Amino acid sequence: MFTFLLDNIGTIVVLLIVVAVVAAIIISHFRAKKKGKSSCGSCGCGCASCAMAGKCHSNNHK
Repeated sequence: MFTFLLDNIGTIVVLLIVVAVVAAIIISHFRAKKKGKSSCGSCGCGCASCAMAGKCHSNNHK
């Protein structure tokens, strides 16, 4: 088992970094969603033309 870890240390480190980055993105997404922010309005064109307007906001925005 120890030789396996030594032989693959580079792959393991890269995998841990990728997992950490993906986890940070997911956590950031859920925190923004909890605060009522979303990526729907980030393009600057507003929610009226967004196909996901009914999904990413509560019923306060129509």
